[in-house]
Amino acid sequence: MNRLIYAVAAIAIVAGIAVFLLNSPQPAQSLVDYDNVAVNSTTMSRLYAIANNQTLAATATAVVKVITPAANSTPLEYNGKPEVLYIGAEYCPYCASFRWGMALALMRFGNFSTLRYMTSSATDYAPSTPTFTFYNAPYSSSYIYFRPVELTTNKLNATTNNYPPLQNMTPGEQVILQQNDPHGSVPFADFGNASVALGSAFLPTLINGMTWGQIMSQIEQQDSPISQAIIGEANIYTAEICREINNTAPVCSLPYVQIIQKTQ
Repeated sequence: MNRLIYAVAAIAIVAGIAVFLLNSPQPAQSLVDYDNVAVNSTTMSRLYAIANNQTLAATATAVVKVITPAANSTPLEYNGKPEVLYIGAEYCPYCASFRWGMALALMRFGNFSTLRYMTSSATDYAPSTPTFTFYNAPYSSSYIYFRPVELTTNKLNATTNNYPPLQNMTPGEQVILQQNDPHGSVPFADFGNASVALGSAFLPTLINGMTWGQIMSQIEQQDSPISQAIIGEANIYTAEICREINNTAPVCSLPYVQIIQKTQ
């Protein structure tokens, strides 16, 4: 009987330790284990709920203006749809912060078949910032065509001291980037050649060191700086996409979109 009691107690202790470890904040270094892992359906549903939460959208105002007119006003389209062109790189910490707002904005117009976790470079500024990758992330929409280009991976090659290439820009995309930013900096987004976004609206240090779950929990708290930054950024991109499609999507009629369009 004593052996049975000890065995049960030992199992309870092990189970308790496992639960503690699963619920404890994980160090930034462990986040890289999630690189390229598909986001599960529960988390995707949570992200869509955040994207379409009108209360969060209406109260997010703390943003930095990142939108400028496009250098070339020739409409950018693909198969008859206005195109949203994104150019970034998986290693890039500013791309990491940028993708949060862009992903939420895109969720207001269509659906990702798959979205994958990613972290920025472990050896760059704000190392291993949690984000998503737009590489191998199919997206469908009745309103827009989304064209993502992730130029490199996030793993530094110690021999060459470079990040291995992942996707290439077309010659036309290279021209678009150079016309709007001669330095070719990323992240970059072009909204149908009507306007462009140069850089992220907030620093990656705002979310660095957190897990994806912790970031989402902060986004859901409308007064938190993280919610204000990420939802605010998503609102900016939403307003630009609405402008690009002549405000034909339901989200475009919401007051916060109209206010941004009038002030930007």
